[in-house]
Amino acid sequence: MKKEVVGLAAVSTAATVVVVAAVIRQWKRKEQQCNQTQRIIHKFATECATPVSKLWQIADALVSDMHASLSSNHSNKTLNMLVSYVDSLPNGDEKGLFYGINLRGTNILILCARLGGNDNPITDLHREEIHIPPNVNFGTSQELYDFMAVEIEKFVSAHPEDDDAPQKEKKLGFILSYPVEQVASTSGSAIKWKRFAVNDAVGETLVAEVNQALGKLNMNIRVHALVDDTIGNLAGGRYYDRETITAVTLGMGTNAAYIESPQAVASWEGPSPKSGEMVISTEWGNFSSPHIPRTEFDAYLDAESLNPGSRIFEKLISGMYLGEIVRRVLLKIAQETALFGDTVPPKLRVPYQLSSPDMAIMHQDTSEDHEVVGKKLEEIFEITNSSIMARDVVVEVCDIVAERGARLVGAGIVGILKKIGRIEHKRSVVIVEGGLYEHYRLFRNYLHSSIWEMLGTELSENVKFENSHGGSGAGALFLAASQS
Repeated sequence: MKKEVVGLAAVSTAATVVVVAAVIRQWKRKEQQCNQTQRIIHKFATECATPVSKLWQIADALVSDMHASLSSNHSNKTLNMLVSYVDSLPNGDEKGLFYGINLRGTNILILCARLGGNDNPITDLHREEIHIPPNVNFGTSQELYDFMAVEIEKFVSAHPEDDDAPQKEKKLGFILSYPVEQVASTSGSAIKWKRFAVNDAVGETLVAEVNQALGKLNMNIRVHALVDDTIGNLAGGRYYDRETITAVTLGMGTNAAYIESPQAVASWEGPSPKSGEMVISTEWGNFSSPHIPRTEFDAYLDAESLNPGSRIFEKLISGMYLGEIVRRVLLKIAQETALFGDTVPPKLRVPYQLSSPDMAIMHQDTSEDHEVVGKKLEEIFEITNSSIMARDVVVEVCDIVAERGARLVGAGIVGILKKIGRIEHKRSVVIVEGGLYEHYRLFRNYLHSSIWEMLGTELSENVKFENSHGGSGAGALFLAASQS
């Protein structure tokens, strides 16, 4: 009996040793995984770092490219710096009912509103979003123009001017939500929604063709100018504040427009605008500089994109790409450290599976143990039972990506202000439109703090940020008002 007890004790002891050894191995494995995760994150954070000295290098590089692009026949540039044909912006005195149209590629937004002058807010705002049928969108340009004209006629009939209003020609502001590279003529080929300069001959042709389509319906309304939505936002800001000097779009794409002195545009061959101001669309999404912090994840994203080697700045700061950068970092961590289990979740391998709005939700999760992050991981990647550590990692990666993007935007804005000499002792209003700024609180905070760090407390007080006025497409109304 005693031998049996001793034997059982020996077996029990041996089993305990085996269990303890397994626990120790598992603990060491998790420790190694944790250390490797932190090494990856630390390396990524270091490569994304944007100290103030680097932000100034980027701002100065942007200024240099702006000068190069505005000078004639200069090939060493990354910015298009498109000069808009808008020869005047609102001054705040405009009154009346104005109409606008925003062409977005797959739909059009038609709107109208009344301006009361004296910087009064817009009233009687009406908006209607209309889907463009596929047979029209992929048909001829003439079919699109005729479709737009019919829809404008319906809208104006539903929202007419007052009965006692004079029957003068109505002004219609026209905005493209992104530049288009090529718009075909009316010869029958389809419009290609890519990128083109809205101030060139193609843009003029588009305006003329739309007006011709309106004329066939005997409508007393005409398009007088065509701009991108960033310039439209600049027009809206100018109606409310004469110190509005630049507008920035921070949505799925990005751009910046600003007011320039005609004397600074050496490449301009036309007459100087009567207002003494030129509106420039920088097209800064294509800005590139060796000073911009880029990582292996950014390089692979760029190489695998539809436009490798171009739109570098946009790929670091716009809503189209921020979530994708986060996904790529999480995928590497999952592959090397089993962050989400021994098997990499299949959906984590799917490009662009993580949108920037979902990234913002996870980044700004303040719930206990990041419960919202856990729900999002399950919803987006089908990752169940994520650990608290894994959720912390997700939030940390989101923070690194958002902070870098926002601070790069800040450097770009400071660069524009430096170019036009408005950093010292001049109040400057910056109009910002887009979901990254309006709905992503931490991104917005990082942007503001970068301006403060670069300029200091006193000078940063001169830079005022405002949301775009009237919402999406409303810039078309202010554009129409400025031409009245």
